[in-house]
Amino acid sequence: MFEDDQNQKNSDNREPKKPPGGFKVLPPTWLTLIAVIGSIMLLMLLRNRMGAQSSNLSQSDFFQKYESNQIAQATINYNLQSGNLIEIVGTYKSTDKEGKPALVPFSTKALLTEKMKDELLPPKGRLEVSETSPMLLNMIWTLAPFLLIGVLFWFFFIRQIKMAGKGALSFGKSKARMLAKERNKTMFKDVAGIEEAIEEVSEIVEFLKDPKKFQRLGGRIPKGVLMVGPPGTGKTLLAKAIAGEADASFFSISGSDFVEMFVGVGASRVRDMFEQARRATPCLVFIDEIDAVGRSRGHGLGGGNDEREQTLNALLVEMDGFDTQEGIIIIAATNRPDVLDPALMRPGRFDRQVVVNLPDVRGREGILKVHAKNVKLAPDVDLSIIARGTPGYSGAELANLLNEAALLAARLNKKSVGMEELEEARDKVRWGRERRSLAMTDEEKKHTAWHEAGHVLVNMLLEHTHPLHKVTIIPRGQSLGSTMQLPEKDILSRSRKEMLDDIAVTMGGRIAEEMMSGDISTGAAMDIQQATAMARAMVCQYGMSDKVGMVQYGTDDEFVFLGREMGRPKVYSESTAREIDEEIKRLIDEGYKTAQNIIVIHRSKLELIASALLEYETLDRAQVEEIINTGKFTPPPPKPTSGTVLGAPAGTPLPETPPKPAPPKLPGLGTPAPAPV
Repeated sequence: MFEDDQNQKNSDNREPKKPPGGFKVLPPTWLTLIAVIGSIMLLMLLRNRMGAQSSNLSQSDFFQKYESNQIAQATINYNLQSGNLIEIVGTYKSTDKEGKPALVPFSTKALLTEKMKDELLPPKGRLEVSETSPMLLNMIWTLAPFLLIGVLFWFFFIRQIKMAGKGALSFGKSKARMLAKERNKTMFKDVAGIEEAIEEVSEIVEFLKDPKKFQRLGGRIPKGVLMVGPPGTGKTLLAKAIAGEADASFFSISGSDFVEMFVGVGASRVRDMFEQARRATPCLVFIDEIDAVGRSRGHGLGGGNDEREQTLNALLVEMDGFDTQEGIIIIAATNRPDVLDPALMRPGRFDRQVVVNLPDVRGREGILKVHAKNVKLAPDVDLSIIARGTPGYSGAELANLLNEAALLAARLNKKSVGMEELEEARDKVRWGRERRSLAMTDEEKKHTAWHEAGHVLVNMLLEHTHPLHKVTIIPRGQSLGSTMQLPEKDILSRSRKEMLDDIAVTMGGRIAEEMMSGDISTGAAMDIQQATAMARAMVCQYGMSDKVGMVQYGTDDEFVFLGREMGRPKVYSESTAREIDEEIKRLIDEGYKTAQNIIVIHRSKLELIASALLEYETLDRAQVEEIINTGKFTPPPPKPTSGTVLGAPAGTPLPETPPKPAPPKLPGLGTPAPAPV
């Protein structure tokens, strides 16, 4: 695919969307805080009110009201801690401001003699007796606010610390999780496209089920299996399938779970993980993205990393050290095996490396069938056609393709997913979604049409190029236009003629744009980058230059922080560097001349392709072949517009309205009466 790199930088500094209006529910933490503070205030208020509700009477006033029969009800509270001093509480009769009778609560403290007690207490008196402990009540009222504050402190500080760090004593504990068998439903039948990798790891499952079968011949199960492959090929999915098939404990952990800012924590977690595994032998331990902890020691900017290196040392010792134990099988996954430490890769630790590559055409069809089980496909859908049209797609991309097709069919209110939705989803996954809302001027559209027409014309007239899929001037992804190629088969190697023709195709866009407009633009930036990278690889890596010869110049470019040295020694002289630059420029100039000759000879066809693109925006391979072979273009039939029909179709004839009856003629009455409406 060769894209028009007229990048449009959208400065959409979008603010985060605010939630719709209405009451927003507070988090549980804030609700608890409000409840505790409200309880403290309520307790203080009740305490003050209970003390202020009753009026204090002196002993003489109390006896005066008692003798005058004004005491309605009273209770003597004996306090064991205050001796003869007692408290009398109750109500006495009085009148309010309006002169109506009312009961007023009172309390008084008095020293009663035996004679007074005889007069107040039954059978002579009317007062009741109660024995209380006001000291206990006062203590409860005093301590209650402090207890609530302590609960608040525990909830917001101690509990949060425990939740964040799992407690101070468990800071160095392993974060490995045991996968419950009833929760994992993935089996080997749910994994497709990597049959060789499944065969490799299925031996481990078979050994766990029947170890004597292998031990009879003196064989032992590998201690470690390292799964290597590009992203999205199914390494983690294969590990889940191993867990589903194996009759053993399965622990899973990520490589980043070992790494902490404190030196020694990662090593402690490694030891704790293996301690858990020893208690559950035989068991499987899966470490995802092991390159996070297993990078080469002593490399990179500024030397090594103490925490990561100590963690790696602990992992090396636990896997194959002086005190190791059989029955623990380590399965790890990575897409960067080149940055792993050599001591980690040796037999005895990772005895077997399982390469999980991109699937071939049969593997892609199997992956599509696995993921299509939950998708309602139309009867005319042929997944083998989609598999042949998706070379280089990973399993994750194929699963995303089916999901995008299902979402597209749902937006169109279709009852099933058809081939049209699958084709559009394939283009969206590989080249991005159409951006029809992008505002382009007519001049920009013309430049884009000429640019893409140049790519298409050179691609169709050269022999060693990949077949054209479609060409469009509708913006997709980061490009304003795209010339899409789909190889007929999986690309396993490239020939010199193919790479030279590809360089010529990348030059076709700039040549056509300059020829038709008399000016050049930035649209060819990505084309120039692709052509330069291809030519440099031909000269420096593949030995496809007769002048430079079959010598590899330089090493693969890598990032500094991926486990290699920052400075690399130059492995060739200045004169050789000059020759390399000259060869790269020669290859690009030859491709430029090849594309220029084709466009000059077939300029009329170039103009016809560009005009068709301006009018119809997208052309497929058959339409472009018609233009090149016949010099004519047959417009495609208009697509039916889908939408909700609100009334009868336009072609439905309406029933004829019967003619209105003529008014009767009555003699002698002049003008006849009008007909009824």
